[in-house]
Amino acid sequence: MTTPVCTGASRAAAASAGHRRYPSFSSYVRARGPVLLRTARSLTANPSDAEDLLQTALTKTYVAWERIEDHGALDGYVRRALVNTRTSQWRKRKVDEFACEELPEKETAPAPDPAEQQTLHDAMWRAVLKLPDRQRAMVVLRYYEDLSEAQTAEVLGVSVGTVKSAVSRALGKLREDPELSPVR
Repeated sequence: MTTPVCTGASRAAAASAGHRRYPSFSSYVRARGPVLLRTARSLTANPSDAEDLLQTALTKTYVAWERIEDHGALDGYVRRALVNTRTSQWRKRKVDEFACEELPEKETAPAPDPAEQQTLHDAMWRAVLKLPDRQRAMVVLRYYEDLSEAQTAEVLGVSVGTVKSAVSRALGKLREDPELSPVR
């Protein structure tokens, strides 16, 4: 008589003889294996991982085979084992973290100078005030009041095409304004 070196080896030997010890387990795996594999595939991204997951769940089921009272609910038992095993794998996954000298944060743009912003704002208003009344009204409604072309046309009682062409001409004049040249 030989004594096993480790208990894990004796369990593995018993598991390999499972088809002799629990013939109903073997027939269950043959009959329901493809369905259970589809369930395992839905829990993992990789087909090989799904096979490993199913094998682990079936091993757990085999170990508990004698304790399972309702063999009609085996699919539910194995599915629960699949989900629990996958959850355990997910929790144990290795997260690689590397220490570094500096934090990899984005460099933020320096805050604009309020004096420069006010100078630009004043220059823009002076340029807008140089526009003809109708163009000025359309630019103010479109870009300062943030109205659509249709809304601007409705407020001024003109067509949408008139708004488009007048705003286009006004923007052209603003681009040519010498006071706004540093902005470009």
